[in-house]
This record gives sequence, structure tokens and C-alpha cells, in this order.
Amino acid sequence: MSFWHFLQLNWPELLLLVRQHIVLVFISILVAVSIGVPTGILLTRYRALRGPVLGIANVMQTIPSLALFGFLIPLPFIGGIGSRTALVALVLYSLLPIIRNTVTGILGVEPSVREAAVAMGMTDGQVLRQVELPLAMGVIVTGIRVATVIAVGVTTIAAAVGAGGLGVYIFRGLRQYDNNLLLAGALSAAVLALAADLFLGLLERQFSFEGKRSAAWSRVALAAGIVLVVVVGVFALRSPGRSESSQGHVAIGSKDFTESALLAEIMAEMLEARGVSVERRF
Repeated sequence: MSFWHFLQLNWPELLLLVRQHIVLVFISILVAVSIGVPTGILLTRYRALRGPVLGIANVMQTIPSLALFGFLIPLPFIGGIGSRTALVALVLYSLLPIIRNTVTGILGVEPSVREAAVAMGMTDGQVLRQVELPLAMGVIVTGIRVATVIAVGVTTIAAAVGAGGLGVYIFRGLRQYDNNLLLAGALSAAVLALAADLFLGLLERQFSFEGKRSAAWSRVALAAGIVLVVVVGVFALRSPGRSESSQGHVAIGSKDFTESALLAEIMAEMLEARGVSVERRF
């Protein structure tokens, strides 16, 4: 079938995978920012910690993503198969650019500006909140922007450990030699990465001197992006292949090769013909 016809038949499942992808990226970036920004601030105050902490973050960044998933799966509490392992790996991958840009942004503030703030009677906390962080925010947002784009890409690998997301289509397409599955997963992931880069770039301009003239337009674009993400998530809440029925609900799973997926689809259609609500987890 054509790619357009494939999208028409499978758009509910595609939207569900997009929602899973967005949720994984959003949660991991939120946790990484909550850890990375305070850590970066701490490193600007304690120079002795800067080398070891950035060194550890560099090591986490250089480990191949699939190998990191393999390391995490056997670990108790944080490992296993599913989204938990994926979230831990995504947070570890996102920490380096956030920590490094936080340190770079704060240390890049002109010493004369800091000295003027101290001369006005500001405490160290006031200098940080009212002088250093506002001036460094553009650089910090750049780190978050880089981390988000990296997370969108790494999340496609997370499907290998059962975390869901658009990588499900990519891995399934590779196993089944199905170009439509490959294109649907790859193009959607690319669009998500470009959209994240665009809207975080607009947010970055909000904190830069060059972007003051277009601040109103940037706010409108950011609001439109947030609305788009919310709408996609709402429409993706409906799982593919699920219908209203009083006969019960069954989830059918399969492995990711052709024969297993065919058997699962046959089973799903037989149950649906008998009025059973079916959720496909192929």
C-alpha cells in the first residue's frame, strides 16, 4: 500500500506512539533540568567539584545508548524492561549539556557586573537570582535545547527495552522489511526533533538581547507549540483497535517479527468479530 494509505489506516496507533515519545522526553528533560541546573550552580561555587562531576557526565554521554540500556536492565529498582529504564538512561544523557551550559552561562557573566551587585549590598543568593541567572538564562536554555533534541533521538532506541515511542515502528519496520513502518517512525521522530528545536530556539531568543524585537511573535509561536503538543496528546489517548463493548477487554501482544504480528492480528480480528474490545500491543 502507499504511505498515505498506511497513515490513514494506522493513524490512531501512530498518535499513541507519538504521545508515548513526547511523555518520555518531557519527563526525562524535566528531571534532568531539576538535577542539572542546581548541580551547575553548585559547580560555580565549588571549583574542586567541577572536574569530577563534568567528567562523570562526559562518561555518561559517551556510552552508546543501547549499551547504556543493557547496563541498566540488570540493576535493581531502576532497571528492568519498560519505561523506567528508558527514563533513567534519558536523564543521564541529558545531564551533560544542561550542567555544562549552566556553568558556562554563570561563569560568563562579566565580573564587573557581579562586583557592582555586591557593591550595592546584595548577598550571594541575591546576586545569583537577580543578576547571574537572568544573564545566563539564554545559555542555559541552549543546553536544555540540545538535551531535548538528543532525548528525542535516544528515545527511539528505548523501544528496544519495551518503553514504547516511535522506535516501535522503526524496529518493527526493520524486522518486517516494511518501508511504511520505517518512514512513519523515522519521519515522525524527525518532525518532533525539529519542532522541539524550533520552539526551544524561540524560548532561547526570549532571553537574548538579539531577540527582544521579535519577543511578541516568539511568545505566540511558543503558545501555538504548547497547544499542538496538548492536542496531539489528547487525541493519542485513544488506543488503536479499541472499541466500546460490553463483552470485555483483551490486550493482545506479539513479538516484533512478521509471523508473530500476523498471528496476533488474526486473533484480534477474531475477538473483535465477537464483540470483544481489543488493544493491540504488537
